[in-house]
Formats: sequence, C-alpha cells, structure tokens
Amino acid sequence: MPLQPSKDPQLVLLRHGETEWSASGQHTGRTDLELTAAGEEQAGVAGRAIAALEFGAVYTSPLRRAVRTAALAGHPDAVVDPDLAEWDYGPVDGRTSAEVGTILGRDFQIFDDGVQVLPPDDEHGEGRPGERLEEVSARARRFVERADVTLNDGGNVLAVAHGHLLRVLATAWLGVEPRYGSRLELGTAAICLLGYGHGLRTIEGWNLPPTV
Repeated sequence: MPLQPSKDPQLVLLRHGETEWSASGQHTGRTDLELTAAGEEQAGVAGRAIAALEFGAVYTSPLRRAVRTAALAGHPDAVVDPDLAEWDYGPVDGRTSAEVGTILGRDFQIFDDGVQVLPPDDEHGEGRPGERLEEVSARARRFVERADVTLNDGGNVLAVAHGHLLRVLATAWLGVEPRYGSRLELGTAAICLLGYGHGLRTIEGWNLPPTV
C-alpha cells in the first residue's frame, strides 16, 4: 500500500530493482549492470508506493541500476553520491556465496569473512582486492552525516542504492556494529524507513515490498 507521510522526518532507503545477477544470487559490486524488465517494473511500483512522501533531498548511487531505479521511481534528478556505491566485492564480485564457499571449503558469510578471503582476480572485480566491511561502514556513516543536515531541518531524505550498502547504512544509522547488517535481509526494490522514537534513531519499516 502507498506509504503515508510521517510527522517526523525519515531517511527512506530504496534498493535498486532486479538485475540478472541479483536474480541469480551473484554478488554485484562495481559491475555496472542494467535492470531487467522485471526490475524496471519494480522500480516504477516502488515509486508509486513513495509518491506521497516529499523529500528535501534525494541521493543515488552512481551505478546504473540505482540511477535508473531512482529515475523510474520519480526522481531523475537525484544527486549522485559515490558513498552510496555498493560494497566493492573485489574477487567475490560475480560469484555466489555457494561458489565462494566451495573455493574456501567451508560456508562463506560475507559480513564475517569479508571479501579479501580470496586473492585478487582479474576476472572478478578487475583485479581489485575489494573493500573491508569497515571501509563500507565509513562510507555509510559519511552519508548519514550528510543526510542529517536535511533531516535536522525537518525534511525527508531518499537514498537509492544497493542491498549490502543499505544494510550497512542501517547499522550506521542505529550506531551498532556493521556486522549486524547480516541480520537485515533486503529484497530488490524494497523500501525501508529509518526514523526517530523516544529520542532514539529507529527502524520504522524494513524490507517493505514494492507494492501499491
């Protein structure tokens, strides 16, 4: 159902719509994929779900799947913010968790293991070593600080980005350990509402499906 404005400002998160790799479970970091037809439809539906909300600022990751989602959701002029780019998975990019686990000979959990458990690989992540979780968290905290300027003035903020980045961003919002993001599932084109309650930063809605 369409979301209704809150009496207090909210930081609204929107994950990009489906891509071929999100559908197949492949980690998609800096690989710049387009949305699938289903992903474009999801983005439009998500836009209608948040249409009643007014935003003092709208930001998007620089990656095409996020920029396109923002445009289809009604915000073609979203400000591109490099800090909203997805976790640079380096040698894990393009691989599923099961594939990485097979290489390691054990279960792979990205929030615990990180991506540097594999050596740099020219075929995955263009030879980059990838980011540490702490580096992703630092980017998320920087974005929250920028969003705070608008939120403190009473305006809502929309951030269109990626699954793991937004999960880490939620931990930055709450001020908790970034590894807690492993417990926050987030589907394609899902909407999340971060707000305030009893003087605390809170999660008011999480992983809301793009429906109207």
